[in-house]
Amino acid sequence: MSYKNPEHKNFPMVKRVVFGRGSLNQVGDIIEPKRKNKKAPFIYIIDDVFEGNPWMIDRIPLRYNDKIIFISAEEEPKTILVDQYRDQIVEEFDELPSGIIGIGGGAMLDYAKAIALMLTNPGSSADYQGWDLVKYPAIYHVGIPTISGTGSEVSRTTVLTGPVRKLGMNSDYTPFDQVILDPELTKDTPKNQWFYTGMDCYIHCIESLNGTYLNAFSQSYGEKSLELCREVFLEKDVRDEESQEKLMMASWHGGMSIAYSQVGVAHAMSYGLGYLLGTKHGVGNCIAFNQLEEFYPDGVAEFKKMVDKHQVEIPQGVCKDLTDKEFDIMIDIALGLVPLWENALGKDWQKTITREKLRSLYEKM
Repeated sequence: MSYKNPEHKNFPMVKRVVFGRGSLNQVGDIIEPKRKNKKAPFIYIIDDVFEGNPWMIDRIPLRYNDKIIFISAEEEPKTILVDQYRDQIVEEFDELPSGIIGIGGGAMLDYAKAIALMLTNPGSSADYQGWDLVKYPAIYHVGIPTISGTGSEVSRTTVLTGPVRKLGMNSDYTPFDQVILDPELTKDTPKNQWFYTGMDCYIHCIESLNGTYLNAFSQSYGEKSLELCREVFLEKDVRDEESQEKLMMASWHGGMSIAYSQVGVAHAMSYGLGYLLGTKHGVGNCIAFNQLEEFYPDGVAEFKKMVDKHQVEIPQGVCKDLTDKEFDIMIDIALGLVPLWENALGKDWQKTITREKLRSLYEKM
C-alpha cells in the first residue's frame, strides 16, 4: 500500500524546450506536426513593438490561414482583453486553432497562455483567477520570450488584471507545451526594461530562497538563478551575448524555483500597484522591493548596488497623492494573496501584516 502525502505537489513542467541563438528559425519545423488541418490555423500573439520589423516578422512561418495578432504591452494583460481576443478567434475561424504562439515579454506570454486556456474553457477569464480553477486543458501553446526575467515561459500561471483583482490563472493546464529560448531576441531590449524585468527574476530568487515554502527542489533552481543574476548585474559591465544567454537561463531557473515554492512580500504589494495604478509588473516589483529592508535586508542592499551600478531610476512617490479609498483597494488586493504571505512570513503572517502595516509601506513608495 502506497502512502500519498497531500503536501507533495505534482506540478507539470514545459514539455519541450529549445535553447540557442537563432532557434526562432526552427519554429515552423517544430509546430507543423501539431497542425490539425489546413483550416485550423496557428495564431501568433506578438508584441506590437515588432510590427513592421522585418527582422522578426519575416521569420514567422505563416501558412494557410495562420494569423498574427499584434498586442500592445504598454498595459498589463487584462481579463476583458483576453476574452475579446478569444471571441475574435472563435468568430473568425470555423475550427479551433491548431495552436497559440506567444512572442514577446511576460505580457505576451501571459496573453498566449490565457487565450489558449479560454479557447477550451467557458465563461470569462476572470472566472479562473485563482488556484486550480481551470477545468479543461488548453489548446497547444508555445512561448518565445524576447526579454528575460519574468519566468512566464516556465510558470504555471498567467497574471491578469480583472474587474476586481490582479491575480493569475494558476493551473496545471497553464504551462506551455513548447518553449523556444533564443537569446538573440533580447539583444535590442531598452536598458530600463532589461533592468526592471531582470530584477523581477532577482526578486523571485530572494523571495523564494527566504521563504517558508523553501525546499531542496526550489532552492537548487533559485540558487543557480541568483548566481546568474549576480554575474549579469554585478560582475558584467556590458550586455554582451554571454549576458543575454545567462539572463535567459536565470529567468528559466527563477521560474522553476517559484513553481515549487512561492514569491513573497514584494510581489504581493506589486500586485496592488499594478491593479490600481497600472504599474508594469517588473517596475512595480522594484518600487516595492526598494522599501522592504525589514523583510529582505541583504537582498535589498544588493538590489540597491545593482541600481547604482546600472544607473537606473526606481520611481518614487507613486502613492503620494492616493486617497484613503485607493489605499484600501491596494491593501485589499495585496491581502488576498495568502500563499505569498504564508511563504514570506509563515502561517501566522496576519500577526505582522495588518492593514496599517501595509498602508505605511505603500506610503513609502
